[in-house]
Formats: sequence, C-alpha cells, structure tokens
Amino acid sequence: MLRRARMLGVLTFLLTGGIGIISSTQIWATVQRADAGETLTVTGAVIYPLLAPLSLAVLALGAALSIAGLVLRHILAVLGVGAAAVLILGTAPLIGSAPISAVAPAVTEATGLGGEESLRQVVADVTATPWPVIALLCWVVLALASVFVLLTARRWPTGGRRYRSAGEGAHRSSGPLDSVDSWDELSHGTDPTDSAR
Repeated sequence: MLRRARMLGVLTFLLTGGIGIISSTQIWATVQRADAGETLTVTGAVIYPLLAPLSLAVLALGAALSIAGLVLRHILAVLGVGAAAVLILGTAPLIGSAPISAVAPAVTEATGLGGEESLRQVVADVTATPWPVIALLCWVVLALASVFVLLTARRWPTGGRRYRSAGEGAHRSSGPLDSVDSWDELSHGTDPTDSAR
C-alpha cells in the first residue's frame, strides 16, 4: 500500500505538470473584435504567462519526488502545495469570461492599441474555452496530491536498501576463500590475507 502511495504521488505530480504544459499551448479564450468583426484566439501561455513555467516546475517536483529522501519529500510536497495555490489563484478568474487585461497582449499585437480603455472599444466579447476548467481541476488534484504526500511520506519505503551492503559480518565466510571471495572481501574493505581473522 505504501509503495503504491509513493507511485501515486509521483505520477500525480507528473500527470498534472504534463497537462499544464499541454494546456499552455491550447486556446484558453476567444476574443470577438467589435471593430473588425473577426475573432482572435488566445493560448494559455499568453493569457496566463506563469502557466508553462510553473507546470514545468511541477514536472520537476514529480521527478525529484521519485528519488527523494524523507526530508526532501516533505519539502517537495510543500512546494507542490505552493505551486498549486498560485496556479489555482491565477486560473480561477479565467473561467467563464476572462478579463480584458488577460487577453490584452493578444489584442494589442493584433490591433496595435494599448491601454484598457482603448481595448474595451475594440473588444466586443471574451469567451473562455474549457481549458481553464481542465487546468483548474488539475491544480486542485495537485494540491490534494501534495497534502497526500505530506501525510504519507514518512512511511514510504526507502529505495536505497537494495543497494546497501550487508552487515559488517555478513560478507565474511567461515571457510577457505577462493579468488572470488577474496575480491569480495577486498571490496568490503577487508584484507583477505590477514590471518588474524
């Protein structure tokens, strides 16, 4: 069960970070222009500039979590909670109808106009696509996964045991040593020619 807890935590971090990166390239809002009657599309990376960098950070947290020790697990989980909070606060206002300030860079690039008053005159409507909702759900899952890691990380099995050498006396044989045993003794830091053994 605890082995699955570690896998679940790592996979959730990786999955939410991956979806965040994918969503940053997707259309988050469409802008209906009042002056030209045409529609502009705005991607997640334009409408929320922190989306791609924070999603990459979540991916990195997931990768680090897969090999982290006890103290680092807790630190990574706290960072996960922080990233989720920032992403939730940045994504929530973009659901339904995004504010003009969020689509301003795309409208300014298309029209050459700047300033919120000028943009209000050329923007008839801003409609959000389902992507902000998808992203928001991912960030809620990330927050829950981070709390889950905080609660269970202490009981995760450590991966380093299989690489540790056996106890000090376990590698010493009681009988005569052949050449392979001698090399094993040397690798454990013991002189196989020492007759005092």
